[in-house]
Amino acid sequence: MDSLQLIGVTVCYGDREALSNLDLRIDAGERVALIGPNGSGKTTLLRTRAGILRPASGDVKPAAGLSRREIATRVAFLPQNEFWEFPFLVEDVVRCGRYAFATALFGESEKDHAAIERAIEAVGLDALRTRPVTELSGGERRRAVLARALAQETPVMLLDEPTTALDLEHRHAVLKALSEREGSVVFSTHDLDAAAGYARRVVVLDHGRVVADGTPQEVVTEELLRDVFRVDARVLVVDGRIHVVTQI
Repeated sequence: MDSLQLIGVTVCYGDREALSNLDLRIDAGERVALIGPNGSGKTTLLRTRAGILRPASGDVKPAAGLSRREIATRVAFLPQNEFWEFPFLVEDVVRCGRYAFATALFGESEKDHAAIERAIEAVGLDALRTRPVTELSGGERRRAVLARALAQETPVMLLDEPTTALDLEHRHAVLKALSEREGSVVFSTHDLDAAAGYARRVVVLDHGRVVADGTPQEVVTEELLRDVFRVDARVLVVDGRIHVVTQI
């Protein structure tokens, strides 16, 4: 999968346009952060790219002709929220990430097992692997579904606010795991430090349109924070890394 493209994509919820004639290309191996205010279109963009939403107009490539199973072998999608009512064990939640690759019902190959173990280790879940997911904290559940996405080992990962509810230790572990994997990673976040520190490219959305696209140094500026996020903030560079400090 050489690139992902959205060409002139418009997505509507009723009469409201959530994405408006949006163009975006992401090349293989890119790490891209999507930032923007609430309701700017970040989640809609990811769900459209994952094939969950159909645009009212425009093209999403590659997508045509692929089954849901085929998409799952190419793209891993982490939604912003998931609700668990049945007490699946953590390792079984992670195992679901290999479903699209199964060759027999309930079969698990050595490759599947290795992918599951790598994912569990990457997010620090080994001690919780036999716990029911319904008994976990919000941050622990988040790590479980992140591990499921990692276990897919797809060329592309689409992650909707992957570090939400994570403490500092596990936020660092997750970002490290994502930085070490091959393939493309596109993630939405309100953590501007993570966006600037982890991503090589930052795309800013506002009212369903791309309003800025470039390196963190080019995009994360005090002027943009005022114009798009409507806050006064300072952008500091410490040891070559960008940090955003809001003014209260």
